[in-house]
Amino acid sequence: MLSSQISGKAYHDATKHSYLSVQIEPNYVDASTQPSPFKVYPKFYRRVKLNLNNPVHSFISLTSAITLEKVYKDGLYQLRVNPSAGALYPTEVYVQVRGIEGMINGIYHLEVENNCLTLIYELIDDGLESYIIPGKSINGFIFLISCVYYRSSWKYQNRSMRYCLLDSGHHLGAIAASAYLHQKDIQLVFDFDKLALNSDLGFENKEFITACAVSGEVQNKKIRRLRLKVPFVCGTDYFEANKFIEDAYQATTLQKSHQQKLEHPQFDFDKDKFYRTVWNRRSIRRFRKESISQEDYLYVVQQLQQSIPTENYEEIEIYSVVHRVEGMTPGLYRGTHLVKTGNFSEKTGYLCINQAIARDGAVTLFFVSDYLNYQTAMQIAGFLVQRLYLTSNYLGIQCSGIGAYYDDETQELLETNKDVLYGMVIGI
Repeated sequence: MLSSQISGKAYHDATKHSYLSVQIEPNYVDASTQPSPFKVYPKFYRRVKLNLNNPVHSFISLTSAITLEKVYKDGLYQLRVNPSAGALYPTEVYVQVRGIEGMINGIYHLEVENNCLTLIYELIDDGLESYIIPGKSINGFIFLISCVYYRSSWKYQNRSMRYCLLDSGHHLGAIAASAYLHQKDIQLVFDFDKLALNSDLGFENKEFITACAVSGEVQNKKIRRLRLKVPFVCGTDYFEANKFIEDAYQATTLQKSHQQKLEHPQFDFDKDKFYRTVWNRRSIRRFRKESISQEDYLYVVQQLQQSIPTENYEEIEIYSVVHRVEGMTPGLYRGTHLVKTGNFSEKTGYLCINQAIARDGAVTLFFVSDYLNYQTAMQIAGFLVQRLYLTSNYLGIQCSGIGAYYDDETQELLETNKDVLYGMVIGI
């Protein structure tokens, strides 16, 4: 049997794009068949309407809020605080609340469509801690991120395994942003018994846990596993299984991540301005080929280098292809080190499946890793991209994530053997 490390790379390699693969499988879909992007429990479940004037409610709501509605000929699109590949939003959020005044101790589903919490499990002496941090109890919040993978595989097929994990990282980044605005520390946890939790939360094979974020007071207290299984509720109106994704998830869940000392980032954003940035964050689809300042670019890089609040870790190396930054030589950079000079704008446009944004932006960034745990690495890449989105938008710089690129040819440009996990472009 392959080790989880080899399996992670094997599954990543199996979803690579090349010029030929994109021509053979252009991936057209009928928009009218899109599965529902919202999970809703039956109406008889108890619900708490979230009031943004309540700090606890605001903290939870802002992790997933709908920020803009757009009407197209094929229907209504509701954009959220977290970016998502193709605006398909495969991620769901569950919140365990313990010891919070005015709220029942329990596990809630965050019902994004209606901005409310649905109580799906009431706690007694049991809880999520037993799966995640055995021997401890959290007075506060445990956020679980899950993926209803068919929302993404409906369009992106096997490669949606990548997008589900990247979107999970985006969602963790949205939780971190809300925590910053509400003056709370969080800790991301990637290594825990996800398979047992999937079973006890009644997800069957249609949804799977990817990560969690803990915020609250840690106490030494034994909490037992959930005494009852949560009834199954499907996260889409219809479902088609994808064995590749299910096998990839199972194989890449088992390997432990690298470990590091927990450190919290120290940001100095103006809270009011940052709050507006969170609400107004968007993915740009066209750039004007204008330059950004070196000062702004270096500020963005500095924020990307801030700590990621987790003990489970995979190192993400960032390459920047600089096209239009005032005072900087165009070329390929690893971090802030110039690797080679040249105008690579046309090249990056080609590599990113001929997307003009990768050609016309100021900087195209690629996130690479020689990971131990594939799930952790992909989610940290997504987490960093959400941080990049917010930092760039905070400065008035536009940006867009790029999940589609010719993998092997991109590695050749970067002169690396590490897997390319994600692309990103910023500019004006």
